[in-house]
Amino acid sequence: MFIRLKQRVGNSPKSSKNRKLSRRGLLAFVVILILSLSMQTQERKHQPKKQNFGDLPDLAMLDGDPYIRALMRTISASESNAKNPYVLLYGGDHVHNLQQHPNLCIKIENGPNQGKCSTAAGRYQFLTSTWLDKARVYHPHPHHNLGLASYSFTPEYQDKVVYLWLKDRHAWGVDLPNLLRQGRVDEVLKLLSPIWTSLGYGIEDNSMSPYLKEVYQQVLAEEIKQVQHPYISQ
Repeated sequence: MFIRLKQRVGNSPKSSKNRKLSRRGLLAFVVILILSLSMQTQERKHQPKKQNFGDLPDLAMLDGDPYIRALMRTISASESNAKNPYVLLYGGDHVHNLQQHPNLCIKIENGPNQGKCSTAAGRYQFLTSTWLDKARVYHPHPHHNLGLASYSFTPEYQDKVVYLWLKDRHAWGVDLPNLLRQGRVDEVLKLLSPIWTSLGYGIEDNSMSPYLKEVYQQVLAEEIKQVQHPYISQ
């Protein structure tokens, strides 16, 4: 009698209804889970992939306007994308004596100047003639010997010469820091393209050229953060 009663209770309409509700709840949970995973997958597909900009090392120079510093790092991202750009020669070789510009003319293998040679060197790929011309004006510590001047090509001085050049509104006919603060990055890159021909408006674009505005925004954020928190390394 007792056993039969338990069986009847177990098979009561109320118990059966509870099982049906439980199955429906489980089914609803599975459907919601599948829909959620599907939506997350679609979102990931539509999210732009983060571009790898290669090496964007800090400057050797420690001070200066963060907007110009970011511009300098953007120039070198296209001109000399390497972990140690200060010793980079045209074509990818390296030089280790930076007492002065190396002045090594390396044959150009392809591009519009194929067959000629280039003396481009350092983080900003200065030609010997351009370096001497700008160092005469902007180098903070020229060395004089028997009436002749020489200019150290060490990393800090490469930075200093470029920094002072970019800051000189008379050299460019405009105030570059002011243009950068207004967000007119494309205009600045176009203005600099006759000097650095890989900046997107010159004759020697490369794989980095289309992304230089994004590069600039990334390194500018780093430079501003460094100004706000000078004891936090980037």
